[in-house]
Amino acid sequence: YQFLTDQVLAIDQFNHQIAARMLSPLSRWQRFDAARQQLMCRELERILAVKDISKDVYEVVSKSLHAASPGAPPN
Repeated sequence: YQFLTDQVLAIDQFNHQIAARMLSPLSRWQRFDAARQQLMCRELERILAVKDISKDVYEVVSKSLHAASPGAPPN
């Protein structure tokens, strides 16, 4: 998950739409067991912590994290 996040952040610097599309595996974090959910959400939160991410990537990440049932994603 860290490798994917690193690649998304690198590609986001020059191609916002491709970077956003690459997030689809992480955006499906709810389909996995608790341990994997935690790892995936940690990476999504790491992306949100970057101050210069594109609107495209921000939208996918924020929707993915807020798609959970009421409450925060697992930590």
